[in-house]
Amino acid sequence: MHIFGGNKGPAAKPGTPASSDNLPSVTERDFEQQVLLSEIPVLVEFMLDTSAQCAALAPELEAFAKEMEGKIRVVKCDIEKSPTLARQLRLQQVPTFMLFVDQKLGDAQVGALSRKQLRAMVEPFLPRQEGALKAREVAELLKQGVITPVDVRDASAYGRAHLPSAKSLPIDEIETRLAELFMLPGQPVLYDRAGEKTKELVEKMAETGTPLAFLEGGILAWEAEGLPVERP
Repeated sequence: MHIFGGNKGPAAKPGTPASSDNLPSVTERDFEQQVLLSEIPVLVEFMLDTSAQCAALAPELEAFAKEMEGKIRVVKCDIEKSPTLARQLRLQQVPTFMLFVDQKLGDAQVGALSRKQLRAMVEPFLPRQEGALKAREVAELLKQGVITPVDVRDASAYGRAHLPSAKSLPIDEIETRLAELFMLPGQPVLYDRAGEKTKELVEKMAETGTPLAFLEGGILAWEAEGLPVERP
């Protein structure tokens, strides 16, 4: 969790539009009902309607809210209209983002955040698909020798670079080669370039009663973590 500090954001200059009204607002009167008792995590932007910085951030925040619909609820709270709540939470700067999960504060960050930064903030609290594994989790399981990475890209992509000890099995052949897949020395963990194709395949296979695991983010996520790959 980040430490609060600094001063309030700048007041809007004459003619500066107020923050967008497309996001639902909460106040200290309904904060418990709308935020703490929510069935899904709630990201609260503590802001000021008169802040130019908050107004400029509104379109990005609205786009993020649409992206997270059904997973994360995004609301705003004007601290001037909820002074008691602002004091209780020791808010000293706007915008400040707080994520509340199961009646607890999950994370807090101060300052204007991009959509990428907002995703990183909420990602640890999102429900994960059955079989989804992060790159570091795969690396640890691979170290323990309990899994076998399965590269579902085409043979040429596999030949250029692949995870250590990975086997090549193109995605369009997997459903007809399941016996081969489950005869590997370790539990198969599928991966592709960015994780989307394997995610869809695992969802499909789960519906037929065949559970599989996959690497979230694919080989791109693996390399982003600085993990080793094998090259010819």
